[in-house]
Amino acid sequence: MNRILTACLVAAAILCSCARERHVVKTPRPSKRLVLIPEDVKKPSMRPYVVNGQRYYPLPSAEGFIQRGKASWYGKKFHGRPTASGEIYDMYKRSAAHKILPLGTFVNIVNLENGRSAVVRINDRGPFVKGRIVDLSYASAKDLGIVKKGTADVRLVALGKEVDRIDSPQGVKPVVEVKEIRRGEFSIQVGAFSSRENALRLADRLKVLFDYVDVNIYQDMERGDLYRVRVSKSKSLKEAQKAERRLEEMGFEGAFIVSL
Repeated sequence: MNRILTACLVAAAILCSCARERHVVKTPRPSKRLVLIPEDVKKPSMRPYVVNGQRYYPLPSAEGFIQRGKASWYGKKFHGRPTASGEIYDMYKRSAAHKILPLGTFVNIVNLENGRSAVVRINDRGPFVKGRIVDLSYASAKDLGIVKKGTADVRLVALGKEVDRIDSPQGVKPVVEVKEIRRGEFSIQVGAFSSRENALRLADRLKVLFDYVDVNIYQDMERGDLYRVRVSKSKSLKEAQKAERRLEEMGFEGAFIVSL
């Protein structure tokens, strides 16, 4: 009897603080640093982009974030709802959701299937599917030509905002502000269940292996309430990738990294 009561209390403690928004994520403010864009800024791959009068540059390989994978898009069902950044989602503006990039980061996305590209700002979290790296607004998906198909293979490159220019022996060089991408708080999502009991059962199994195990509610517009099971807390993306590989080796092939 005491054992049953203890299990009930544990389940209540796990779920009592769950929210019901689409993407409810408390993301710490990322640290920033300044980077001098190198001499190869004239290369096509390093050309700047101008967004609302502000100039952005692809980051040097040592500083940047480049990712390849599937892009998808989300539209009317989420139009007018809060995003993870607190902004209201507007499907007709250029924005996107990403699992780990700092909110507010601008990225250049290239559709590898047709060569079209778009610069968009990350203001939401998702897509919560293994293999999909970015969830685009309708306007962004239209720019890339993937509205009809629904998904496409893309390359994503993080951009840094120009904040100054300095004279150097090689000429005038831009200085860009870089948000810390590889450090923060990361966790691994192992699964999402429509059944709370199934989520708690898996969480109990994983508590033997991980110090941090969390179950929270995610409101999916198509499937209703889902109970997400997340394990492990890491302070760097490298640590999180190790935990992700460990889970994959344990048979959780759908596990993926998320930012907390």
